[in-house]
Amino acid sequence: MSFSPSPGPPSGPRRRSLFASAAGAALLVGCSGGSDSGGAEADPSAADRARARAARDSEELAERYAAVIAAHPGLAERLRPLREEVVRHAEAFGAVRAASPKASPSVSARAAGPADDSGAVPAAEKDALALLAGAERKLADRRAEVLLGVPGESARLLASVAAAGAAHVYLLSADGG
Repeated sequence: MSFSPSPGPPSGPRRRSLFASAAGAALLVGCSGGSDSGGAEADPSAADRARARAARDSEELAERYAAVIAAHPGLAERLRPLREEVVRHAEAFGAVRAASPKASPSVSARAAGPADDSGAVPAAEKDALALLAGAERKLADRRAEVLLGVPGESARLLASVAAAGAAHVYLLSADGG
């Protein structure tokens, strides 16, 4: 019995490479790091800066999710668990406040941020999901790059959250979620 490929665009190496790089980074970090090594570790202030940036990024991403949910209530069931996970990521990085689950119109416009030049959540659900997937992808890529410059636990957390972001990209890109 032969199986024909799906008629949609190939899901190709982009998704797989993102998963592989985040998973590989997590394995490398998991194998490399104890702070007892006495060797030269990254500057603790660099780790603090990376965690603070990651917390802000996660808060902004949670606001973006809230804006899309407010603009497209039909996506709420699909997006709410992803948003809740992003809020937990922000808290894990030390965010003092989690982004509000309800987005005001001004938050909705701000949350769309630079990924959407018009400053608003796209009108079409598919485009709104693509906006979120793009934001998740950029953030996962940035976190995977940063994790090599921070010590043990911070690097492990960045790797784990980058991998979760890659999974979110997949879930946002999958038809029907």
